[in-house]
Amino acid sequence: MIKRISSGGEFEAKIGYCRAVIAGDFVHVSGTVGQGDDVVAQCKSALEIIGAALEDAGASFADVVRVNYYLPDRAEFEPCWPVLAQTFGDNPPAATMIECGLIDPKFRIEIEVTALAPG
Repeated sequence: MIKRISSGGEFEAKIGYCRAVIAGDFVHVSGTVGQGDDVVAQCKSALEIIGAALEDAGASFADVVRVNYYLPDRAEFEPCWPVLAQTFGDNPPAATMIECGLIDPKFRIEIEVTALAPG
């Protein structure tokens, strides 16, 4: 079973992707950037978007088993740690942080998650 979840964002149609895909036992949420003036604000915003996609899939952050963080400057990751610890709480997923270029220099963090699909 495959179910695609669109957020209605303008780039989904332009690029050819959707916010999330439920495939078998997993929910795969696309890499997500957020809005804001700094990395912490963007991190919070991205997590809100991801949370909404998970909710649309019938899942939550408690169901996340894998998270990948992408940042153009690894020094900006540490300020996000409290937000991430609060978001995942007692259910921390396996995680990876990669320093890399993002699609636009205004973006300071991109986050993607994989969660267990509702059973």
